[in-house]
Amino acid sequence: MNPNTDSHPEPHPDPHPDSHPDPQNLILEGRKAVLEALNHDKPIDRILLRRDGEKPVEGTLRMIAAKARERRLVVQEVERAKLDILSETGHHQGVIALCPAVPYASIEDILQIAKERGEPPFIIVLDGVTDPHNLGAVLRSADAGGVHGVIIPKRRAVGLTGTVAKTSAGALSHVAVARVGNITRTLEELKKHGLWVACAAMDGKPMYEADMKGAIAIVLGAEGEGVSRLVAENTDFAVSIPMLGKIASLNVSVAAGILIYEVVRSRLR
Repeated sequence: MNPNTDSHPEPHPDPHPDSHPDPQNLILEGRKAVLEALNHDKPIDRILLRRDGEKPVEGTLRMIAAKARERRLVVQEVERAKLDILSETGHHQGVIALCPAVPYASIEDILQIAKERGEPPFIIVLDGVTDPHNLGAVLRSADAGGVHGVIIPKRRAVGLTGTVAKTSAGALSHVAVARVGNITRTLEELKKHGLWVACAAMDGKPMYEADMKGAIAIVLGAEGEGVSRLVAENTDFAVSIPMLGKIASLNVSVAAGILIYEVVRSRLR
């Protein structure tokens, strides 16, 4: 399961897998359409700008990049061929905006959901999950286990694509998802709201021995690497899932499901 900490959202080439957008994302193309979306705060996952060799982005494209930076959006410079492939009209004018399958929530929205239900907040934080099928599966377990919201990073992680929506089997319509620029700062914010922050780690306290009844956020890392060092250092304690076989780790969506239901078990005692 795992990570990569977030960096500031300024335009630069980004080789991350999220640069291969889901075909079911809403695509806005053309300078006017993208500018209108930026000016009216339309939800946008990332903006793809045409790379022109070593030349800096100029003109309207530079204005788009600047407005996107003000909104702390991810901006990626790509070859014209990629834009040509994604374009549905054939007139992208050097810019395409990829919008989420559903709008993102805010941290405040998630905390309000818990308050309205009269329950201590229960949040899942995913540190750099790049596989849309895994994110969709986590959302499905989150809905079933009464999680109030899921938090994902803007960079080096998959967003709310059509594949995520499909894999979640409808859960995406019922689980609030917030997308943040910096996971470590977000954890500090959650602590200020009274949540304990637990990190899923192989060397953590066995989950059956941990106190997971109160307000809690559980952090899980991306496939293969686990939670990043910086993020782990900003959690309150680590919890582990007993592993009795030969394999040392679990798929992140499976691990999330197990930990979610340990919280459910603790709260139903």
